[in-house]
Amino acid sequence: MSSTGDAESNGMRTSSDSITKPVLDEKTGVEVSSLDGGSSVDYKTRFPHVDEKKVLRKIDLRVVPFVFIINFFTFLDRVNISNATLFGLKQDLKLQGNQYNTALLIYFVPYILLDIPSNVLMKRFKPHVWLTICMFGFGFVTIMEGLTKNFGGLLATRFFLGVFECAVFPGCLYLISMWYKRAEAQTRFTFFFSSNSLAGSFAGLLGYAIGHMDGMRGYRGWRWVFILEGTLSCVLAFVMFFLVSDFPEEASWLSEDEKAFVKARLQEDVGQSGRNEPVRLTHFVKLFKDYKSYLGAVMYFGLIVPAYSFAYFSPTIIQGLGHTAITTQLLSIPPYFAAFVFGMIISAISDRLHHRFAFTMLGICIAIVGFSILFSVHNHTNVEYGALFLAAIGTYTAMPLALCWYSMNVQGHAQRSVAGAFQIGFGNVGGIIASYAFLAKDAPKYLPGYSICISFACLSGLACCLYFLAITLQSKRRNVEDGETSSDGSTSDFKFEYIS
Repeated sequence: MSSTGDAESNGMRTSSDSITKPVLDEKTGVEVSSLDGGSSVDYKTRFPHVDEKKVLRKIDLRVVPFVFIINFFTFLDRVNISNATLFGLKQDLKLQGNQYNTALLIYFVPYILLDIPSNVLMKRFKPHVWLTICMFGFGFVTIMEGLTKNFGGLLATRFFLGVFECAVFPGCLYLISMWYKRAEAQTRFTFFFSSNSLAGSFAGLLGYAIGHMDGMRGYRGWRWVFILEGTLSCVLAFVMFFLVSDFPEEASWLSEDEKAFVKARLQEDVGQSGRNEPVRLTHFVKLFKDYKSYLGAVMYFGLIVPAYSFAYFSPTIIQGLGHTAITTQLLSIPPYFAAFVFGMIISAISDRLHHRFAFTMLGICIAIVGFSILFSVHNHTNVEYGALFLAAIGTYTAMPLALCWYSMNVQGHAQRSVAGAFQIGFGNVGGIIASYAFLAKDAPKYLPGYSICISFACLSGLACCLYFLAITLQSKRRNVEDGETSSDGSTSDFKFEYIS
């Protein structure tokens, strides 16, 4: 890392240096701060000529929309197997017993194991390179999924789909968290996360359209689902290479003053970013020694089970209510769209109030009510379909809140990359459970599946309460231990405060 003296002698700022030229008071000409040096002067005072709203608009237009698109197609290519199932995938590949569930499960093996390494690699290779390579990879594998001939081929493609997709979600979460202050991040992250909900809606709409292609050029409708959606991902990967932004220090679309301003406002919120600090063993030691890491992971783990259960099996559940395959595709759209709208409203309120706990619990409780209705009510089509709305709204509202809440309470560039990937990797163990939650032998009531979803949502709620209690107690302890180094690395010259 270059020293302040080096920066002055060179007479220039560079994006690779985390310390740049001193910032001078415009009236006195006296140095008030260097970028990473800490300062008692408010960042707005240090940069009076920079329009914060204008900079935020730039960030909103250049960061979030493009990671939204990448994650949209990631989720689409992940869950389109549920739509393909309605068009004869099981029959054509001669899947027997629980082989379909095994194909769902195999995806999560590399996804869980490679989450943390993928974030380390993204920090090294830059987001626009790493994310688009992975996007092209999962698009190509999805095309191959549409050409597979047997169960073995399906397993292989699902495995490699997990290899390429594991980088996208934790990488995008990490990238967003390095651009926004914690009090403004939830709305942006929920919008990004809502790409999952909209992808679920689009999967149903696209499935409805592709269903009419059954038999075209000798391919069944389910094959076209994979081939067309995979091709879209591959083509867009080339476009995203030129559009996806890197970290603030490397953003070519910001002026040098704007880069300094972004770093200063984030430093005031969470302390030094440490962009150039490599991931070291000490970051893993700190992660695994902090019990809050496990609470954050369990919060997400408990929500993954109902989330993937809904994503993979809701089309089958809807079809079981007496609808045709084509009608089922259309009916799968509204619950996802409702989840998108409700989630955005809640996240906006959460950011305005600077609070996460109550809104996360609200989502969890709504999900529990929805799955409880599905567990207890049968042969009432409208009630069961309405309960699917509650299940989707609750689950997909609570998930981005739990993720962003934990991630934004971790201080430092390298530490956040490791912690965020750990939360997501551990959480996706729940995907393995979800893969076997709804078995064909339990149709049409699926009582074991619904009870599993309820149980894990309750587990998430418990972890959420414990995490809230933990950060509340630690915040109070910090108030009486002023000047001591905290477990998160904050010191007397910067006081890191948790967002509750």
